[in-house]
Amino acid sequence: MARNEERRRALADAGLTVLADEGARGLTHRAVDRAAGVPLGTASNYFSSRTALIEGLVGRIGERLAPSAEFVREREGLPPSRDLFAQYLRDIARRLLGERQVAIALFELRLESTRRPEIAELLVTWRREGFAGDVAFNAAAGLPGGAHEIALFHYAVDGLLLDRLTGPLRPEDSIDDIVDALVDGLLPR
Repeated sequence: MARNEERRRALADAGLTVLADEGARGLTHRAVDRAAGVPLGTASNYFSSRTALIEGLVGRIGERLAPSAEFVREREGLPPSRDLFAQYLRDIARRLLGERQVAIALFELRLESTRRPEIAELLVTWRREGFAGDVAFNAAAGLPGGAHEIALFHYAVDGLLLDRLTGPLRPEDSIDDIVDALVDGLLPR
């Protein structure tokens, strides 16, 4: 069977579904094949080992959680401001919550990384590269806040995401209001 990127993405998406539904222990090549509705052995043709499968899932998480080109294009050239910074943060929160299974799969991988050093190494590298990209984007756009503030936002968004995925403390609070309050607290006027 010829390998193609569309099939690889479909298998990775199926793997994310398995991970979100079954947890890391349920993530096997066979489970991915069943979830994707393909013949047994297909996933192992694309991902030769469990480590390769997890690497593929991490890459797919990055693809699915990336901002839309349209969102970024609409903000190009706007003057840097706290409001623009908040717009980017609200978009991040919306993307994470809009891709519920992907967010759950990411949490599953992060938890599994506490037990498996090879997954920890992969995720730490991926997260730090993403963080460095966030810091570089923020600096290039002239937005307020540096690495310290962006790290604090990462911590806060992780907590917000976990809260919303597992039963919010205050479901009446909108994501936008929460993000705006975080911006106000971390980037004083």
